[in-house]
Amino acid sequence: MKLEIVQNEKNTLEFYLLNERHTIANLLKEKLVKNNDVEFCAYKLDHPMDNKSRFIIKTSGKAPKKILEETIKEIKVELEEFKKAFEKIK
Repeated sequence: MKLEIVQNEKNTLEFYLLNERHTIANLLKEKLVKNNDVEFCAYKLDHPMDNKSRFIIKTSGKAPKKILEETIKEIKVELEEFKKAFEKIK
């Protein structure tokens, strides 16, 4: 999975999540909106046939790239916990 940065400013990060439509994009958005430092977060597909999600994150002051990195780490931990729980029921 790759990112294409469109805008990276003090309180705003806009990027494309390449080769991804809704699955990871929705998970990421749902996690980001729960962060108290995030004022706005959304994604969309510019065209129904596109295979990339366009994200925008606006923060109250904390670097949006840092918040994105932290959120991805949190998701990884949760997925690892889910994997371990799933393996126990095999």
